[in-house]
Amino acid sequence: QVVLVESGGDLMRPGGSLRLSCTASGSIVSINAMGWYRQAPGKQRELVALLSSSNITVYGDSVKGRFTISRDNAKNTVFLQMNSLKPEDTAVYSCNAGVRATNSDHYIGVWGQGTLVPVSS
Repeated sequence: QVVLVESGGDLMRPGGSLRLSCTASGSIVSINAMGWYRQAPGKQRELVALLSSSNITVYGDSVKGRFTISRDNAKNTVFLQMNSLKPEDTAVYSCNAGVRATNSDHYIGVWGQGTLVPVSS
């Protein structure tokens, strides 16, 4: 069984910076892409940033130039550095990874429980 756990969520003011972390643990053979998604109450979940195993990045239009995704493969951890935060960034941020577990012959998408980031003046 593989589990992803996010950390770092906090109440922020507009213009502030925050780094989120997500670590995968369990019987992991390998991980492909890792990414961050967010969802505000009553709104559809959207892609924030995606980082492939070959270091190709994809960012949502609303965060380009402000957020940066990175990963530490040795620690099975993905980070999201958020700068110049805006009220519209308020959401629950969840990480996702494509994981192949021990004794599995395929990759599955695994989600963390999410961490809340309110941005308000």
